[in-house]
Amino acid sequence: MKLLMICAAMSALTLASCGPVTQSSEDIQNNQQEQANKQAVQTVGFPNIVNWQEKRTLKQIYELRDTALRTYAYTQDLNGRYHKLCDSIGYGIPNSTQFTNPNQVVAGYYRENSDVIAQADPNGLYSSQSSGTWVLCKDPNSDKNMPVYVEPNVIVSPFPLTQG
Repeated sequence: MKLLMICAAMSALTLASCGPVTQSSEDIQNNQQEQANKQAVQTVGFPNIVNWQEKRTLKQIYELRDTALRTYAYTQDLNGRYHKLCDSIGYGIPNSTQFTNPNQVVAGYYRENSDVIAQADPNGLYSSQSSGTWVLCKDPNSDKNMPVYVEPNVIVSPFPLTQG
């Protein structure tokens, strides 16, 4: 019993010494934004999507990209004319795409939730914005496919493009 009373007294002293936790301006803004978002959802509601056509289309795109599809890669000049880069396999991969996720979960000391980390695309890759693209081009001098790094915008098509 004596031990229980000592533990209770120590707990009370520890809690009393903590003092109030103040919110940062970022926390205040986040709370206000969350309240505004809740009000918007309650007022407007969620879109009544019933056919899921866009999701079906994106699924089909992912599945077609997962094949060794013969493609053609082009660059485009300032006048809109296409210039064939190469016969290619598959579609270009942004230079910033990674095979593994470099982010980690970081929990703040006073935070209730952990920070948000990037999520993989359905193909298992972690994509972000990049100006460069890797294209797997067929080497015209052999039967090999070789990666070519392209800085200008690249168009990769499953059929040859014509000038319009």
